[in-house]
Amino acid sequence: MTAREQEYRELFMAEALEYYDAMSRHLSELERSPTDVPALNELFRLMHNLKSNARAMGHTAIGEVAHHLETIFGLIRDKQRAFAGSLVPVIFTGLDALGAMIRAVGADEPLPDATALLDNLDRLARGEEPILPAPTPSEVDGTTSEEDNRKMELSDLVYIQVRKLDKLLNLVGELVIDRDRILTLADEIGHPALQATARHLFRISDDLQYSVMDVRLVGVGVLLNKFPRVVRDVATAEGKEVELVLSGQDVQIDRNVLQIITDALLHLVRNGVSHGLEAPAQRVAAGKPRMGQLRLSALTERDDVLIQIADDGPGIDTEAVRRKAVERGLTTGELAATLDEQAVWAFLFEPGFSTAAQVTDISGRGVGLDVVKRALDSLGGQLRIESVPNQGTSFTLVLPTSIAVKGALLVELDGRPYAVPLLHTDTVLALRPEEFSVAGGMLLAHVQGQAVPVVPLRELLHVEGAESLPPADKSQLRGPQQVLVVNYNNRRLGLVVDQFLRQQSIVVKPLGKPLDTIDLFGGVTLLGSGQVCLVLDVPALTRLFVARRA
Repeated sequence: MTAREQEYRELFMAEALEYYDAMSRHLSELERSPTDVPALNELFRLMHNLKSNARAMGHTAIGEVAHHLETIFGLIRDKQRAFAGSLVPVIFTGLDALGAMIRAVGADEPLPDATALLDNLDRLARGEEPILPAPTPSEVDGTTSEEDNRKMELSDLVYIQVRKLDKLLNLVGELVIDRDRILTLADEIGHPALQATARHLFRISDDLQYSVMDVRLVGVGVLLNKFPRVVRDVATAEGKEVELVLSGQDVQIDRNVLQIITDALLHLVRNGVSHGLEAPAQRVAAGKPRMGQLRLSALTERDDVLIQIADDGPGIDTEAVRRKAVERGLTTGELAATLDEQAVWAFLFEPGFSTAAQVTDISGRGVGLDVVKRALDSLGGQLRIESVPNQGTSFTLVLPTSIAVKGALLVELDGRPYAVPLLHTDTVLALRPEEFSVAGGMLLAHVQGQAVPVVPLRELLHVEGAESLPPADKSQLRGPQQVLVVNYNNRRLGLVVDQFLRQQSIVVKPLGKPLDTIDLFGGVTLLGSGQVCLVLDVPALTRLFVARRA
């Protein structure tokens, strides 16, 4: 049995035992008050859930007993049978049988035979009298049976509220900050015993941090498995035939990350069906199968989790997006003509942007992809777009595994450290002044065959009000320039800094008031030296540059 199968088995056992205890309680309530509708409804729901879970895990015998009991509860709920007479002992026997079967699964033993029980439940469903066994000697003389002597059992798993885990992780974050401080002080003081203790503290807190983060991880499948119904509903509304292919449901990610991207993923899937795929007749005319394919997959790439939504539709009409961007005044016709595909596709994520010719319940209202951008910005994630005419389009969300600890590159400017999340860093360069060029008032560097605009970080941080950035003047550059190329929404931007310090993991804390209103900073962290380090918000810096460039 693989680790994943063992985990699923433990989850099934924990839920099954919980259902069994709850059903025992509600059945006793129903015996005291046979018309207790809430207890009856709850019994019906629990039995239905147990049936579904058991069948999903391959425990068909448990599912069969639960199905028969669910049928009887359905008849009682519809007032076709009453919870009275010979029906009562059969139901209690059925619940005891379920308990024995669940315990047998937990002990990895053969399940008890339930043939007689199922026969009695069938008789009750047909309105016939069950065949009850004769009382045993122990029941006649009042002695206890083996069943009565069984031990009370508790599940090996506990459920924890997410807010409690959030609080625990926040405390661990505080501990990590103090740990780094103690480690630095120990090295400065140079006392061997203190240094050894600090190193031990580092190992312990590191294990504690990753243990807590591991507890918060869930399989991406808990979200992906909800989309077959979504795709089916949207395809029906749009008159399309769609096959949804899921993969990578076992990929692990922080539960809070998954929660934040839920709406973004929903919009991308709905857009994939509505915009990304053609109607059946159009597909046939284009030489494609009538049924379009939408692939929703998850995979890991280094420390990131990638969730990809890909279709086999006509691809993005780049020229239509370019015309729409000019019509909406997002760019000029002259500048739009110079933009490459990635730069043009970035307009799709502007608020209210839509190329849909008709407004439907699904699309054309200009609501959607900007939601994706906002969700990714809040996580420090990225989006990759690929599209090939008549072959399809894919959107890939690049997400951090956890939002508690971020990898960051520390840079220095005017003697102060700043942290740049690694998710947004592209490359670092040391360029001589002659390696820059100036076009349209912008400083440009050629990186991997692409002209990347470059701006001193100092100018972005000091720009005020609505003033524009000063025109670039190459003659003012002195000596090698340290350039950090960042990437946001398929736009690359070079930031000139004084020097690169190092790469390290940081615990980001929100800025307090009134500093929390400054968009350019995504939070603050404390370095081991005790220095307060501001975390740069790359999306905000990129937007500021685009808005204020000369």
